[in-house]
Amino acid sequence: MTLCLLLLSTVALAAAVPVPRALTRAAWPEREPVVALWVWQCLVATVLLCCLTALVLGTAAVFHTVRDHVFAPAPPAVTAAYDLSAAPVWAVASTLLLAAGAAWTTAMLARELVETRRRRGAARAQLRERAPDLPPGLGTLERGPLLVLEDEYPDAWWMPGSPPQLIVTTGALHRLTDHQLDAVLTHERGHARARHDWLLHLSTALATGFPRVPLFAHFCDQTHRLVELAADDTASRRCGHLTTALALISLNQHRGVLSCASSRRLLGERVDRLLEPPPRLLRRQRALTSATAALVPLLPLLIVFGPGLSALA
Repeated sequence: MTLCLLLLSTVALAAAVPVPRALTRAAWPEREPVVALWVWQCLVATVLLCCLTALVLGTAAVFHTVRDHVFAPAPPAVTAAYDLSAAPVWAVASTLLLAAGAAWTTAMLARELVETRRRRGAARAQLRERAPDLPPGLGTLERGPLLVLEDEYPDAWWMPGSPPQLIVTTGALHRLTDHQLDAVLTHERGHARARHDWLLHLSTALATGFPRVPLFAHFCDQTHRLVELAADDTASRRCGHLTTALALISLNQHRGVLSCASSRRLLGERVDRLLEPPPRLLRRQRALTSATAALVPLLPLLIVFGPGLSALA
């Protein structure tokens, strides 16, 4: 058990500190934001699995009742392979710490869910007051109803929920051409199809709950950035890079999107990326990166089940 806990701690620390820092410095995520999002999710899953499996092992070593339930179907040789008879003091302390971390993570996720539902309900109530329902046949797009909001401020966004709604202001309709409007709507539908809202909620909850963990802090920052790049790619593949860039500029030029002093520096980076699109990775490189990332969360499972499989062999 001691060796398993040490190996799990090593994998978790490696995935939580040096790997995220190296990934944020890499240049390829800008070229493949979808693959980069997958890599970040696999890193987070690895750390969470390390903590969960270490918590189960530690709890089984400290509490006999838990041990009896966890190892009930296992042969005696498998139970003996984990050496759970005497838990060291540091294992007890780490188990209590992991239990507190699990409870705090659950609380943060629940808080994010409640806050999201509250904000979404308030936003929908406000929209119902500001905009009437469209006549039948005019309010349906590919993924849900279209809501046109009377507002001079040019904007467009996707509101998840039940039912989901694609909202466009009259200011955006007046400012954008037909092709630019199509690019904006495709961008927002790209967010909806990929369920980016769930990724944003998860990353926000983890970063809020554990702000000093580099992985979760970088995961939150990079997720907010990469989902926009991924949606830009979806729009540019359908409508063209130039049209998507012009639509982005038209919607945001009043905010100083191209100003160096603007706090919305990401908008400027997105425009530059659309005007000078970086070359994509080769298909083989994308497949290899995705497959490697998918194998990383298996490490904690191999570490935990290794002694038991060895005993059975």
